[in-house]
Amino acid sequence: MPYDICLFDLDGTLTDPKLGITKSFQYTLSSFGINEELDSLTKFIGPPLRESFRDTYGFSDSDTELAVAKYREYFSETGLYENAVYPGIPETLRKLKLNGKMLAVATSKTTVYTNRILEHFKLDGFFAYVSGDQMDGSLTKNGKRDIVRIAIETLDPKRQISVVMIGDREHDIIAANENGIDSIGNTWGYGSRRELEIAGATRIVDTIDELYSLIIGEKPK
Repeated sequence: MPYDICLFDLDGTLTDPKLGITKSFQYTLSSFGINEELDSLTKFIGPPLRESFRDTYGFSDSDTELAVAKYREYFSETGLYENAVYPGIPETLRKLKLNGKMLAVATSKTTVYTNRILEHFKLDGFFAYVSGDQMDGSLTKNGKRDIVRIAIETLDPKRQISVVMIGDREHDIIAANENGIDSIGNTWGYGSRRELEIAGATRIVDTIDELYSLIIGEKPK
């Protein structure tokens, strides 16, 4: 079915943030005496920041906040821009807008950083709304559920328009299911097809062309 409102995840869907995020984690963990190779840190691309420190390293609440502050030391100045837009994304966003689709970003990253990234890569003009976390992490205590809910309530408060969440990790799919909307998992990011299937994605696509066709209701070429 065609969709009228498209909620896009940022990391692993619109942009490839591997270098910036993994180096930010490496910088942070080294300050706690934990040494990790960059490739072992790609699993942290997507999930809420605090969740990653607590669940993987068993950090206390106070250490988690110290880790977040340390992470932002690197990320806010350098890691933010160690990033790249996936090929075909700007062209696809432009075509979707020309087809009358309303586009928004729904991400676990803070709104402040998300806006800076979108502006830096000249993607900000495509989006009607950005739904991201607060600096204190208050909107990702329940995964991405509240991030997606706020986007829907802002863009379609009466729930009369077809909405889809597009993302590469289980958090995107679970949040869509919790909010009663369809989801499209994309495999060019950092979640596996298996992860997306287990989470219950409505559809899974391997290419940006497939994604475009699915959103506008055409058969993929």
